[in-house]
Amino acid sequence: MANGLLLRAASAGLRPAVAGAAGSSADSGRGHGVVTIGDSRPRGVALRVGGSSRREFPFITTAARDHSVLTRQLLDSRHDTVDEVGAEHDPFSELKARFMDFKQRNYVENFSNYQSLAQQQTPKFMVVACADSRVCPTRILGFQPGEAFTVRNVANLVPPYEHGGSETSAALEFAVNTLEVENVLVVGHSRCGGIQALMSMKDDSTSGSFIKNWVSIGKSARLSTKAAAGNLNFEMQCTHCEKESINSSLLNLLTYPWIEKRVNEGTLNLHGGYYNFVDCTFEKWTLVYRKGLEGGSKYAIKNRSSWS
Repeated sequence: MANGLLLRAASAGLRPAVAGAAGSSADSGRGHGVVTIGDSRPRGVALRVGGSSRREFPFITTAARDHSVLTRQLLDSRHDTVDEVGAEHDPFSELKARFMDFKQRNYVENFSNYQSLAQQQTPKFMVVACADSRVCPTRILGFQPGEAFTVRNVANLVPPYEHGGSETSAALEFAVNTLEVENVLVVGHSRCGGIQALMSMKDDSTSGSFIKNWVSIGKSARLSTKAAAGNLNFEMQCTHCEKESINSSLLNLLTYPWIEKRVNEGTLNLHGGYYNFVDCTFEKWTLVYRKGLEGGSKYAIKNRSSWS
C-alpha cells in the first residue's frame, strides 16, 4: 500500500519480477516495484499516486498471452470446435442461425458472384456513416456485397486532411486512390448522440473524453448552428447540426489533395445523405465544387431529393 494505492496481481500472468531485475536498485527514498506480464520487452511506466506527492513506479509490462499466441491457438488443429454449455444463453446462437441462412439463401444462390468478389472488389461508392446501431447504410440503402466500401465512426465525421491519420482518412485514401470509387457519400441521421455531445460542449471545453475529443472535429458545424438556429430549442438545434455537420464533412473531404484533384477532374462526386429513422425518410444531395459559381462561392448544392 502506497498513498492509498494497492498494487496487486490481476491474473496469473501478472507476477513480481525476480530479485535483481532492472529498476530494483536503491534510489533516494523512492519506492520501486517491478512487475512482469509474460515475456515481452520491458517498458517503464510512471504513476501519480494519491494527494500531491508523486512517486514513480517503474514497471516491466509484458503480455502473458499476446496476440501471436492467440493466433497460434486458432491455427492449431488440435483445438477442436465444441458446443458451449448454456447455448440457450449464447448471444451468438442467433447470429449463427442468421449466418447459415445467409449462406444458403444468398451465398450459395449467388455463388459465381461471390467467387468474383473473392478475387477483387470494384465498389462504386465509399460511404462514411455513423456507428449508431440504428443506422446501417447497407440495410437502409440496400447495398450488396462489393457495392460500397464503408467506414463508420461516431457522428459520421470526416476530419480535415491536416488532422492527421485516422481510420476514416485511411479508408478514404484506400477507397479513392486504390479502389478509385466514383462517389463518396456521407450519411448522417436523426437523434445522433455524437451531435448531441458536440452541441453540449462548452466553448472552452477541455476533456480527456475520447468522444468529446473526436466530435470536436465538428466545432465549425456547431458554431454555424448556433448562429443560424440559436433561438431554437436544443433538440431542434441538434437536428440542424446533424445536417450542418454533413456539409462540414463534405467540405473537409476537399482538403485531401487527391480527393480535390479527382473532383476537379470530374471522376469523383461528393454526396450528403440524411436518414431520419423517426419517420423513415431519406434526403440526398450532391456537392458542386468549382471556382466562379454564382455569388462568388466555390460550393453549391445540386440534385437534392427526398425519399419518403
